[in-house]
Amino acid sequence: MTDIHAFLNAITIVLCVAAVTTVLFQRLRQPVVLGYVLAGVIVGPHVPIPLVADQAIVTTLSELGVILLMFSLGLEFSLRKLAQIGSTAGIIGVIQSSILVWTGYTLGQLFGWTTIESLFLGAIIAISSTTIIAKVFDEQRITGKHREIVVGVLIVEDLIGILFMAVFTGIASGSGLSAGPLMMTIGKLTFFLAGVIVLGLFFVPPMMRSINALKRKETTLVASIGFCFAIALLAQQFGYSVALGAFLAGSLIAESGEEKEVEHLVEPVRDMFAAVFFVSVGMLIDPGVIVQYLPEIAVITLAVIVVKFLGVAAGTFLTGAGMRTSVKAGMSMAQIGEFSFIIAGLGLSLNATGNFLYPITVAVSAITTLTTPLLIRASGPAANWLDRKLPKPLQTFATLYGSWIEEVRLRFENRKSAGPVQRLLRRMLLDGAVLGAIVIGTSIGMESIVRVISGVIDLSGTMIRAGVIITAAALAFPFCFGIIRVGKKLGLYFARMALPAKQEGRVDLDAAPRRMLVVTLQLGSILLVGLPLLAVSQPFVPSVPAIAVVVPILVILAVVFWRNATDLQGHVRAGAEVVAAALNSHAHGSRPPKSGEERLSEVHQMLPGLGDLVSAQLSGSDPCVGKTLAQLNLRGVTGATVLAIMRKDGGVVAPKATEQLQEGDVLALSGTHEAVESAKQYLRSANEQPE
Repeated sequence: MTDIHAFLNAITIVLCVAAVTTVLFQRLRQPVVLGYVLAGVIVGPHVPIPLVADQAIVTTLSELGVILLMFSLGLEFSLRKLAQIGSTAGIIGVIQSSILVWTGYTLGQLFGWTTIESLFLGAIIAISSTTIIAKVFDEQRITGKHREIVVGVLIVEDLIGILFMAVFTGIASGSGLSAGPLMMTIGKLTFFLAGVIVLGLFFVPPMMRSINALKRKETTLVASIGFCFAIALLAQQFGYSVALGAFLAGSLIAESGEEKEVEHLVEPVRDMFAAVFFVSVGMLIDPGVIVQYLPEIAVITLAVIVVKFLGVAAGTFLTGAGMRTSVKAGMSMAQIGEFSFIIAGLGLSLNATGNFLYPITVAVSAITTLTTPLLIRASGPAANWLDRKLPKPLQTFATLYGSWIEEVRLRFENRKSAGPVQRLLRRMLLDGAVLGAIVIGTSIGMESIVRVISGVIDLSGTMIRAGVIITAAALAFPFCFGIIRVGKKLGLYFARMALPAKQEGRVDLDAAPRRMLVVTLQLGSILLVGLPLLAVSQPFVPSVPAIAVVVPILVILAVVFWRNATDLQGHVRAGAEVVAAALNSHAHGSRPPKSGEERLSEVHQMLPGLGDLVSAQLSGSDPCVGKTLAQLNLRGVTGATVLAIMRKDGGVVAPKATEQLQEGDVLALSGTHEAVESAKQYLRSANEQPE
């Protein structure tokens, strides 16, 4: 009976204190997760408050919270949803996660932490908080493309987090970073995942459909949670975390099509045990440790906010989402949360990390949770400010790039075969894999190679190491060059798709936009392969040599990028004159007049690099009349730009920021189809910014 009383005492203290703190945080309009963490601090052993819960009991209950949280996460993921989020979220997720893993590992090394602790830090800060973002989006009523992109990236991040946990479990359990054991770990993980998924897809979906057909809620609930615990236990038997098994169970049930019903039934049970989990997180917080590691917490928090913003924004922009959406997506994901707690807890349970990493993780999460609503609210003004401060060539490029990618998508979807793209991607990935194998293999096998060679040739270890490094560099160079070369071929393929070359003998009016698109896509493809390679190889290669190789390549591409952006600016300036001439001939032509849309359609066929061209005529009732282009900030708000303006008296002016709009003006708008339509709407109601 003593154990029962201890259990009852612990759960009573935890839930009652959590109830008080969560009501308080609801009143303060703060995330309830922070209330649960505060409750954990109160009932934990590190503060002098006479409300101490049995930590062992709470930790045991918190495991149920982890399992149910990951199970619910799996219910939101399915192979169908992976197909829906497509390549856009995948590209963004891979780029930003790779940058954050590299950043976290580098910071850990600078702090003097071990290799494993540094790797765990990289994984911890790479995963944003689904719970926090979803809550803030609902509170601020964020909808549209911005929300779709962020949700898609969160799904990709969760999958990457699951991969981290599986690999880290194998590494921390004894295999380390040695080549043989590491390959065994990856092979074992692949076998486990393939077995569970393949067998599960045969049995679980039809089983869940037949159970749900009984129309008994308690039966569906018990069967679902029972299956979740069974797969979690199976994962533990194979040496992996229960969280991985729970996620797989949820994703298999999601394939049945009954995930909404199961999620609705599981939600109350999940919420209760999730509250216990977050309380257990708070119980591990030692204020003395946080004070001791305050500088590290400040640096990591700054890195999460700044680097996550840059990584997500850059990846989003490369997919053609536009400057405004990219900035808003980046500022939305600048935090860490529940998945980071789970990864930090995994490191603690495996004795792979010191006791300091968990409270540091919680402190960073708490700070970034508080800043997230502020950053999301400020993302619109920040996008406007950034657009105004960008150099003119970059402003022009940012406006047109989205329209080029839009055209690429349209033409690519209409093509019957994607064979050439798939072949090029396979070549690039193969080059990256071989390059990574050379780098990692050389690092892991260096001492063995030195021993073998020194036994045959009488040379010093330093000379042998230098020779091995030179040989490895010579072997790696063709593959490094191959990535750059294939990236250019991919860029050319897509650029010619969006901006077809003119027939021989004719002037190529789209040469400048095409070159700009080729360089951008080449840079993007190199980042997509190079950043994960850099993140994976960093434990084996010192950061300085790795940066010494990557930075010169990026600098060269950046210089080429700037030169082409300058050429593009001149091309657009000349194109604006053509647009102005077309509008002018529309007003004063001797032949039967064509509409402004028809004139601009002809210009678009001649100069497709200028993006989607649309005319908008202003009436006296439009609120934008009398305002300058700078006051409207049309490009910053909508992503569209004004190429030319025709006055009602026939005069055409080159638009400047100080140009004041007048009644009867006809504006020639350029950008993506969505951007120009949004701009037309904005001009009609300039006080309301479109989402």
